[in-house]
Amino acid sequence: MGRVDKGVKCSVSGCSAEAIRSLSAEKVRSAGLKVGGSERRAYLCKEHYKTFKKKTKKDKQLEKWRYKG
Repeated sequence: MGRVDKGVKCSVSGCSAEAIRSLSAEKVRSAGLKVGGSERRAYLCKEHYKTFKKKTKKDKQLEKWRYKG
């Protein structure tokens, strides 16, 4: 049972919703979301995870094209 299952809150500044995903804090910061604290993991609620996916969509596609054989 992880921290998300236990009911940890979203790590984005100003948000107090329950988290549904756990990601690397560095990746979340690079996507432009303001993560509070100096933890290694960032916990995101449904809305902020959706924003994270939208902002990293192009990067994921470029990586996919790069490694396609």
